[in-house]
Amino acid sequence: MLLEKNCRILFTGDSVTDFGRKRPVGEGLGDGVGTGYVRYVESFLHAFYPELNVRVSNTGISGNNTRDLLARFETDVLSLSADWVSILIGINDVWRQFDCPTLSNQHVLPEEYEANLEEMVTRAEARSKVILMTPYYMEPNAEDPMRRRMDEYGAIVRRVAEKHNCLFVDLQAMFNEYFTHRHSSSVAWDHIHPNHTGAMVIANAVLRALGFDRERML
Repeated sequence: MLLEKNCRILFTGDSVTDFGRKRPVGEGLGDGVGTGYVRYVESFLHAFYPELNVRVSNTGISGNNTRDLLARFETDVLSLSADWVSILIGINDVWRQFDCPTLSNQHVLPEEYEANLEEMVTRAEARSKVILMTPYYMEPNAEDPMRRRMDEYGAIVRRVAEKHNCLFVDLQAMFNEYFTHRHSSSVAWDHIHPNHTGAMVIANAVLRALGFDRERML
């Protein structure tokens, strides 16, 4: 397990991370961290690594793209002084290109996306270890236009992660493997927002990257 005793791990991003978390910072009892994948990560860490006393926080905001997250990065990420910062952002950067094709001012194209992500990682890594997760589109057909575009953004995340030696989590690859067994509609009707099973797939990817020891579940 990469997490150390009494550390704080902060998850930030868009609606996939938000999932009804408390404001201003999602943490604490009940559904403080929301009801999505962050809740599962927290539950598994607290259940199977109680001795680590990990503090889990959530500052995801629905609808955010990298422009939005970068604008609030000081307040919602850096000021919280987390030991680990996990960033999952990019779905809306791509989605607006498809559901709002005429509103070009809302489109975050690849060059800007990479620059925004690069700035966030550079600022975060000065004080925290960084986890970068790829945006995804739950569509098994890799030639689907939005899936193909999302893969471009996922490749950018990989490139930035390798450049900065971040912990890299390829969520698209995780879902691709899952869809060899189940149809995408079983985890998300809109190809984006996961139900509880889909959230568990994401949490599993995060926990695996952090070195979760599955023997503890026996």
